[in-house]
Amino acid sequence: MTELKKGLIRVLCVDDSALMRRIMTEVINAEPDMEVVGTAPDPLVARDMIKQLNPDVITLDVEMPKMDGLDFLERLMRLRPMPVVMVSSLTQKHSAISLRALELGAVEIVSKPNAQSGKTLEAYQHEVAEKIRAASRARLKQYVMPGQEVPVIKTAGNVSNVRNDWVVAIGSSTGGTEALSRVLTGLPRECPPIVITQHMPAGFTASFVQRLDRTCALTVHEAKGDEMLESGHVYLAPGSVAHLAIRKSGSVYRTVLIESEPVNRHRPSVDVLFSSVAKEAGKKATGIILTGMGKDGAQGLLEMRKAGADTFVQNEATCVVYGMPGEAMNIGATDEAVPLEKIGERLFKGLAKVQLPLKR
Repeated sequence: MTELKKGLIRVLCVDDSALMRRIMTEVINAEPDMEVVGTAPDPLVARDMIKQLNPDVITLDVEMPKMDGLDFLERLMRLRPMPVVMVSSLTQKHSAISLRALELGAVEIVSKPNAQSGKTLEAYQHEVAEKIRAASRARLKQYVMPGQEVPVIKTAGNVSNVRNDWVVAIGSSTGGTEALSRVLTGLPRECPPIVITQHMPAGFTASFVQRLDRTCALTVHEAKGDEMLESGHVYLAPGSVAHLAIRKSGSVYRTVLIESEPVNRHRPSVDVLFSSVAKEAGKKATGIILTGMGKDGAQGLLEMRKAGADTFVQNEATCVVYGMPGEAMNIGATDEAVPLEKIGERLFKGLAKVQLPLKR
């Protein structure tokens, strides 16, 4: 084994495919700030290599021989918590397994290279590298300590009394699937329409939407485009397919899907969504940035604030990665950071302050 370099993110790749182990090694070692310190064909070999090599991050195949990937992950997070990036094929079965892995403590999901995805090796390398960097900076306590249950917000009246001319826009990335689950599960049916951009690989948002829809009082959709925003409903941008935006149509808002180039290296981009909300909804909106690496959404949230919208972010202590919320705070897009378990309560306090109009 070659001598290890100091100061690099040390990665252990666990995959039963020799081809995937070779691809991940080449992709990771091409980055100046990380290196593969070992590869393992199954969790049993990986277990011994973790003790020997003490890696900073593990990439873990979803389906593994000798021990299921989820079983291994659950044991790992219980006995020796460490950042894990799940590597998954683009199938409905694997996407559901990957989302369960996020619940168990994995930090990120990266899809396996696919000829149909249209991604170049360079783009795939960037995606893998960014997710490994995010994982290396993650606050694992958010995973290994499930935390308090988010209380369900109590409201008076019925969803039919909530106007559709108010928009709640949420952006998130690393750690965002679990943060969104906790926030949305705590919201009542009596809620203005919510539009969300969460950075996810293609093919994973459908499973995520199904999971949210089962656990929330709200009705959750994967945005299709040209849907009328309705109170009590949530619209999630499709992963890697298109940017989500909104447009005003008469007295209501509709979803718009924009199949343009990535913004801030992301498609969908939070900035695209927030910019459209600032333009179309102005002061009749709430903007929220949850956990995530990078700066996507910060400029858009600033636009929303300048347009008169209520804006706030998740606080650093409860974020898995504070990049996106921290950038929004730094540029003055908001001056308020709220603990994850208080996001729903803060949302409705903001709505009460502006006296959200009711239908007559």
